[in-house]
Amino acid sequence: MRQLRFLLLLAAVAAAFLLSSCGDSGDKAPPVRTYNMGEKTTVGHIVYVVFESQWLTHIGQGADARVPQHRFLLVRLSASNSLSTDIIVPNFSIEDDSGNTYPELSSGEDVPHYIGYLRSVKGTDTADGNAIFDAPPRHYKMKITDETGERAAFIDIPLNFASETPDVPQMGGKEKKK
Repeated sequence: MRQLRFLLLLAAVAAAFLLSSCGDSGDKAPPVRTYNMGEKTTVGHIVYVVFESQWLTHIGQGADARVPQHRFLLVRLSASNSLSTDIIVPNFSIEDDSGNTYPELSSGEDVPHYIGYLRSVKGTDTADGNAIFDAPPRHYKMKITDETGERAAFIDIPLNFASETPDVPQMGGKEKKK
């Protein structure tokens, strides 16, 4: 009789353990995927596309130029609202390969085609422009979230410096005659 009670107790404990480990807790976050620049990325009801990135040593001209602590990273993107009601597009952050994060800057003064820091997007409309970060030049992943901030994804931002040829005046001060 003792053995029967012991076996029943053991079976009940094993069944409780199996049921608790197999159940869906509902607290599991969906997996966070990483997308490439240029890919349409849907997170919740927002469809993001990151077009390009650009590193700047300053923004503006002369004495009024803004100088970053590290470097300015401009990320040109669009965020489309797939709902028929207005939503807020959350702020962005970037994360390097070592896990260091840098938040989006709230001031877009002198930033060309600034997307804005507080972004309310009307139903089925799109916000587009440049988001700005102050970070050391590295490879980054930009974190984007849905309108509630519950679901997230990353967009890969490779490190590249575009080579631009500046206008250089001719030496000697002589102009060519035609």
